[in-house]
Amino acid sequence: MIRYFSIIPRSYVFLFAIFIVSCTEKRNTPTEQMSKENYTLAMIQMLVEAGDLQSNLDRATKRIAEAATYGATVALLPEAMDLGWTDPSARDLAFEIPDGKTCLALRKAAEENNIYVCAGIIEKDGDKLYNAAIIIDPTGSVILQHRKINELDIAHDLYTLGDRLNVVHTPIGTLGLYICADATAPGNALSNALGLLGADIILSPCAWAVPPDFDNEATPYGDTWRNVYEPASSRYEIWIVGVSNVGKIKAGPWKDWDCIGSSLVYAPDGSEVLQAPFGAKADTIIYVDINLRERPAWGTRWHDHWNSKE
Repeated sequence: MIRYFSIIPRSYVFLFAIFIVSCTEKRNTPTEQMSKENYTLAMIQMLVEAGDLQSNLDRATKRIAEAATYGATVALLPEAMDLGWTDPSARDLAFEIPDGKTCLALRKAAEENNIYVCAGIIEKDGDKLYNAAIIIDPTGSVILQHRKINELDIAHDLYTLGDRLNVVHTPIGTLGLYICADATAPGNALSNALGLLGADIILSPCAWAVPPDFDNEATPYGDTWRNVYEPASSRYEIWIVGVSNVGKIKAGPWKDWDCIGSSLVYAPDGSEVLQAPFGAKADTIIYVDINLRERPAWGTRWHDHWNSKE
């Protein structure tokens, strides 16, 4: 089928015509019967202002409401959308999950707009900080939490690393969650794990950045993520959606680098569905239809499935 996706920046509109694999709406998990509905996902490629918690929360909640108005069932926001990646303000402005200021604002937005929200936020837990992500259901409950595992070494002095991975079963499919460079773990280990755990879709808040002199025309951005999204989406026949923020990094090891969007979607056949606009000012929302498909295998039956495709 052909689906038109509208890209809604603040000042202009793009249209993409995308071919999507036809998929079934209902399938079984190995442990329960659950009706799974196809849905629209909003990729909120928003401006994140380093260290400005309130402005970022205000912007995020407005974008979530806008996404719900356009019929989205899920709103996916970037990594560290509250404070910016590696911004030192985290030491003073990070809060706990699920009842800290940041998480409560997102939970309220999810409930008021009857929408699933996935976002990357900085978590304070005792004397430790985590680069975390959450999925909130339309009742405002946090149903999945993740702490980034494959964090860049330049961020280790600020963030403690996570130590676990999981999925959550919902009426819109089994949702997997990781953050940005988790996708580049050696051997595609974390993507493989989420595939084996039964994810229908992997949601990935990201903060993709380039140095100030980066020339996107000479070396178009995105192959780092294509090289890991494509094989995982194809191998496990799952969706993978990575959404980056835009804006200037004002402190930390990548001071003066630009976050540049270029958010990506991969379909269950390993094909690239779309790439969002590039640039530090490419603040936009993109809507994409997620069509669920019958899961082809579980557990050791994956080997038979892969062998049958060779």
